[in-house]
Amino acid sequence: MSLLTSQALVLHYLEGLLPPLAPGTRLGLANIISLIALHLFGLREAMTIVVIRSVLGPILGGSPMGILYSLAGGTLSCIVMAVLYGRFNKYFSLPGISVAGAVFHNIGQILTASVVYGSIGILFTYLPVLMLSSVVTGNFIGLAAKYIIRFLDKRGLYEQAG
Repeated sequence: MSLLTSQALVLHYLEGLLPPLAPGTRLGLANIISLIALHLFGLREAMTIVVIRSVLGPILGGSPMGILYSLAGGTLSCIVMAVLYGRFNKYFSLPGISVAGAVFHNIGQILTASVVYGSIGILFTYLPVLMLSSVVTGNFIGLAAKYIIRFLDKRGLYEQAG
């Protein structure tokens, strides 16, 4: 768990060094670790990693206000991905689950911004851009997690705790 949390924080930090795809958008590299944690351990442990990353990532990155956005998006995303992965994985591929997680991550962040700024207008102006980016980034993150999990499964590098 501590190794996955460290990896998520490193990916979060490294992603901050990359230019955004569009203003306010990121790849969500740390969500690769969230998907791997869901596969290896389940919701409780994955959520623990998300919460720790959501608090420490913005603090270490110099953006303490980002904790609100990160927690809102990360927790909502993790819950949605856990439900889809645990109950509907016959119908959704890992990239599909990741896209759903990216969509709900953005919804959580936009709802938080609406509350913080006291305006619902951001939902209509910025959410469509974020939904489009969610499809692209969610697929990328889901594919990366899928291949990492496949590698781990083939090598027997862990015992599935689930």
